[in-house]
Amino acid sequence: MILHRYFARRFLMIFLGIFAVFLLIMVFLDLVDQLRRFARVDAGFVDILSLTMLNVPEALYRIMPLIMILSAIALFLGLARSSEMVVTRASGRSALRALLAPLGVALMIGVLAVAIFNPVVAGTSKQFEARSNALRGESSVLSIADSGLWLRQGTPESQTVIRAQSANLDGTELTRVTFITFGPDGGPAERVDADSAVLVDGAWNISKAKKWNLVDETTPEAAATLHDSMQIPSTLTADQIRNSFGTPSSIPIWELPAFIDRLRTAGFSAQRHLVWFHTELALPIFLVSMVMIAASFTLRHQRGGRTGLMVISAIMLAFIIYFIRNFALVLGENGQLPAILAAWAPPFAAIGLSLGFLLHNEDG
Repeated sequence: MILHRYFARRFLMIFLGIFAVFLLIMVFLDLVDQLRRFARVDAGFVDILSLTMLNVPEALYRIMPLIMILSAIALFLGLARSSEMVVTRASGRSALRALLAPLGVALMIGVLAVAIFNPVVAGTSKQFEARSNALRGESSVLSIADSGLWLRQGTPESQTVIRAQSANLDGTELTRVTFITFGPDGGPAERVDADSAVLVDGAWNISKAKKWNLVDETTPEAAATLHDSMQIPSTLTADQIRNSFGTPSSIPIWELPAFIDRLRTAGFSAQRHLVWFHTELALPIFLVSMVMIAASFTLRHQRGGRTGLMVISAIMLAFIIYFIRNFALVLGENGQLPAILAAWAPPFAAIGLSLGFLLHNEDG
């Protein structure tokens, strides 16, 4: 038990050290990138630095598997060079049992990353997007709530808020839709209720609509008019609507199931968010597989020039598994693989492969 605590504490300290190094590197790199992006915008250094600090957590979260495998390689190389693993084997403990502590730490880090770090990353990502759009004078045009989906369009002279009960996959065809136009003074000027609306170039084609004029002194209902079809000018495009969904990583994992339900209720495809949800749930297992890959190449006593070859082999295999994982996620997002299979198969395959290497090396 004491030996397991020692391995666990040592691995955790190595992980935190490498994490801190990457944190500093990412801060400097992202600061330079933000200075370049907002060079033409009237933004002070404090604003750029705050954007950097909001963007760095997401970058660190993405490279968590890389940090994990480098930490595992550093741990096992240190144990091999100090002959601590040789002493461990000589005391009657197998190398596989010695792996339990690092694997437990990796699993714990993965669970904490998903449960705590994921919501932090989601919150900072939202703030980063909002502040970036504010500096550039942009904003999101779409929001999905329990009451339906909401769109916003307009010009400096007027703004129009659009609410629809449901839509097609790209948000260009709305059903049971309401348009409320606000004048330059900010007050409501016009309301249109329609059975359906289709986005075309520069306008919404509306069918079976009822229109109220809200600025006349007469009662709006008395002056309401019915239209079989009409057009409302629009500044929106299909690309703007799609981009306003944002990335699934900007939604905390605890809120993803409800958001997926709202997407499906509104008529949108939730496959991308469903795949991301299962990918996040599988992250602890994926981090465990990184430790096992590192152990399968570097757990043995290192001699001569084979150390560099073993380290490179472990890193290359980790990158191959990471590429296969991303490829499976793309297939899952496109609907060619079930979301569960796309998210969970690569980490378990990596564990099986590395376990085969370990058993071969240890037991022949």
